[in-house]
Amino acid sequence: MKKFLAITLSVILVLVVIVGCAGDPAPATPTDPAPGDTAADPAPAAPDDDDPPADLGDDVVQLSLWHYFASEQEQDTMDRLLAQFHSEHSGIHVTATFISRDDLLMQYTMGAVTGDIPDIGMVDNPDHASFSAMGVFEDITDLVDAWGEKDYFFDGPMLSTMFEGRVYGLPNNSNCLALFYNADMLEAAGVAVPTTWDELEAAAATLTDGDTFGLAISAVNNEEGTFQFMPWFISAGGSIEDLGGPGPVRAVTFLNGLIESGYMSRDVINWTQGDANMQFMNGLAAMQVNGPWNVPTINREAPNLNWGVSLIPRDQVYASVLGGENFAIGANPTCRDSAFTFLSWFMSAEITADWSESTGKFPPRSDAIQLRDIWTVDPVFSVFGEALQYAMPRGPHPRWPEISNAMSTAFHEVYTGVRTPEEAMRTAGERYAELVS
Repeated sequence: MKKFLAITLSVILVLVVIVGCAGDPAPATPTDPAPGDTAADPAPAAPDDDDPPADLGDDVVQLSLWHYFASEQEQDTMDRLLAQFHSEHSGIHVTATFISRDDLLMQYTMGAVTGDIPDIGMVDNPDHASFSAMGVFEDITDLVDAWGEKDYFFDGPMLSTMFEGRVYGLPNNSNCLALFYNADMLEAAGVAVPTTWDELEAAAATLTDGDTFGLAISAVNNEEGTFQFMPWFISAGGSIEDLGGPGPVRAVTFLNGLIESGYMSRDVINWTQGDANMQFMNGLAAMQVNGPWNVPTINREAPNLNWGVSLIPRDQVYASVLGGENFAIGANPTCRDSAFTFLSWFMSAEITADWSESTGKFPPRSDAIQLRDIWTVDPVFSVFGEALQYAMPRGPHPRWPEISNAMSTAFHEVYTGVRTPEEAMRTAGERYAELVS
């Protein structure tokens, strides 16, 4: 771990960044690069916090919050809940700023050296341990214990907030992946909803027609692509600990075969999950693998689309992957108590249920699930609820970003014809062994 931190810090010391502290204006917010843009990205500009109201008063604690919730529904819900928090807590004002996920991770990495980090920060759950180890997030074990609600959180999401037995944040939401299908297309083609890989390949072949592909996934070379790749090799009997084994090799071979056969677009290597969902909504993909956060988008932007959801077709077993985000307090003891006041409010049972229902996510706490029927009765969300039992977590491990990179590099090399499945996955397995040794 010391070697890992030393290497990381020595690299980022060469970067220069100016980041606004809580309440301070800063340069413009970085924008997301276009999908498929392979040019080297410059170091991200510091986030541009929305200015808080000028008349807050000197006795109001002003907190900065960074997040990468990008959809209109997510941002509208965040604004609504912040307004509710401010109405209930007149002595605290939280200013939320959107930063793309990749840029936010870079800001945290640089903040490990500069100390320029938000009072409250969002983090993808597999990355939490890494940034905790780097000193970016505050150890809040004492505050969580005093709060007394830790046991309401499911074990997997809560575990993702921990490093070396200490708590460095709270889970905000959980999710997983399932298969979306265009019911009208399947019916017109006489195709049943596939439940196995063989059925999926046959269905994708039949449903591929002209500009419409049978299946869409995200296979972009980053964590998003890794997230989408994991269910396939888990289903084939593989594991992260044996990336060079027969399961991962079989999975990447199967997916590459769908591309080579023309049943999936070659552009999947550039598609985010949002891009795959756009293909599905526009009738350019008869099926897609995606998550429940896209449900509000489909309902809003494609209200006439006749679609359904099922478990991802299996090879040996059904499988999915555990996703979700956490929130942590930046390593800033000055506003620690006020930041936890917001954190514990935002992750309370009622607010968690409200947030998750509004944004198409799943609550990470058992009592919140009981507050709404949608997660057990709704024909779409109940399927995701079933899929969660098959969802494997990513890590947690302080070296997860590098482990994930080894995986995404491997399948990208296969899909672009640079290496064979056996060669690429063997290299990924060797890299994993180096990282965890």
